[in-house]
Amino acid sequence: MHALVGGTLPPAWQARWGKFRNALLDAVFPPRCGGCGQRGSLWCAACQAQVQPVRDPVCSHCGRPQRDPALCPQCRHSPLEIDGIRSAVLFEGPLREAIHHLKYSGRTSLAEPLGTYLEACWRIASLPADLIVPVPLHAARQRERGYNQSALLAIPLSRASKLPVVEPALTRVKATTPQVALNAAERKANVCAAFEARCDLVRGRRVLLVDDVCTTGATLESSSVALRQAGAASVWALTLARAP
Repeated sequence: MHALVGGTLPPAWQARWGKFRNALLDAVFPPRCGGCGQRGSLWCAACQAQVQPVRDPVCSHCGRPQRDPALCPQCRHSPLEIDGIRSAVLFEGPLREAIHHLKYSGRTSLAEPLGTYLEACWRIASLPADLIVPVPLHAARQRERGYNQSALLAIPLSRASKLPVVEPALTRVKATTPQVALNAAERKANVCAAFEARCDLVRGRRVLLVDDVCTTGATLESSSVALRQAGAASVWALTLARAP
């Protein structure tokens, strides 16, 4: 039933179902921290204290941490086709474990505490946006997983920013292989032409893409290209984590 609900209902209802389901589970099994596994909370204070924010300076275009705020060498020579990328925290330590549990272990309740990092980063970065578009999974993968973790992470951000989450604006039309084992060039080729966007939902509007992790930016770039082709006025991306 969870897979059916996660695959058909909008993000807000997915979150409500997740809260109801997790409340039932918590009544029988005390929650475990997504980072260290300690019983008693979803995201314990000790793991929170180990989270490292992505601090300035970063590349002014791709958001890669570096020693100065100028363009990084990659963006000087071959910039990504996107207005910019910013990330909240580094993809390491307990935060890395929590994201893995969110994505692969069905721990959807972790989206709420982890999503607050997106909110904090968005307030600091002041990214231009009229709507939030989560990076989508291919339909087959979403049916298998039962939910899109990026859409769930977008809910706390939407609530704080008052920006609507518009999932139908972007569709993954190509069933790509997992990016994790690929190098930068392979990642770019893997997601080339993987997305399509709806003109009626994005034309003339400023889109804020939301995803869980940015490594090379290839998925965000491919998403941005599709959104721009559909007439989006601008496309910025905000991710929970950045690979260090």
